[in-house]
Amino acid sequence: MKAHKLDLKYPICPIRNILSRFSDKWSLLLLAVLYTGKTMRYGEIKNELPDISQKMLTGTLKNLVKYNLIKRKAYAEIPPRVEYSLTETGISLMPSIQMMITWAENHFEEVLKNNKNH
Repeated sequence: MKAHKLDLKYPICPIRNILSRFSDKWSLLLLAVLYTGKTMRYGEIKNELPDISQKMLTGTLKNLVKYNLIKRKAYAEIPPRVEYSLTETGISLMPSIQMMITWAENHFEEVLKNNKNH
């Protein structure tokens, strides 16, 4: 596979400008959780990612909404109910993220083993 020729100079570099918006571990994990296809509430997401702090989860959700990767729907109920799901843009991103997940699963042991040797 041949690499694309990119202008990597900031601020026109698409890699820096796009990937930096969702390439942290929590964003990728949250997108993977929502890729199940169902709409989820905050507590359900928190249950799927038990080691994420409330502050980090709230911030990550806000960022992913801001970048149109997930949608937030608030219902005018008592108590308030908010649900999250992937947008069409988020869904279109998921095959690439799924490839990374598969790669990580296939090479997990190898990467950990090699890390211990250095």
